[in-house]
Amino acid sequence: MQNIGSTILRVVLGIIFAVHGFQKFQGGISYTADFFDSLGIPGFMAYIVAIIELVGGISIILGLATRIFGTLLTITMIVAIFTAKLSIGFIGANGLAGYELDLALGAMALFFAFAGASSLSLDALLFGKE
Repeated sequence: MQNIGSTILRVVLGIIFAVHGFQKFQGGISYTADFFDSLGIPGFMAYIVAIIELVGGISIILGLATRIFGTLLTITMIVAIFTAKLSIGFIGANGLAGYELDLALGAMALFFAFAGASSLSLDALLFGKE
C-alpha cells in the first residue's frame, strides 16, 4: 500500500509542477522573466525554473531521476518562498497567494529527493532502484 500511496503522491506532484512549467511558456515566458526581474532575480532564471518545473514534473510523474528532480524542485520552492512569498505571509494577503502551497509542494518534492520514487517507477524498472 505504501508504494501505491507514494506513486499517487508522486504523480499528483508531477502534474502540478508540469502544468506550472507549461503555463510559464504558454502564458509568455517573458512575463515570468519580467516578474523575476522585479524581484531582483535575473530574468533568464525564469527559463531555467520553467524547464525544471516542466521536465521535472514529467520526470516525477514517470518516476525517472526522481531524487535529482525532487532536489531541484525543492530548491525551486525554497527560492520561491524566500524571494516572492515570505513577505505576503503563510496564507497571503490582499488577494495574493501565500507560501502555504509552495511549502507543501517543496515538502513533497523533498520527500522524493530523500526516498526516491517507489517500485512503481521507471527508476525501479530501468535501474532496479527506488
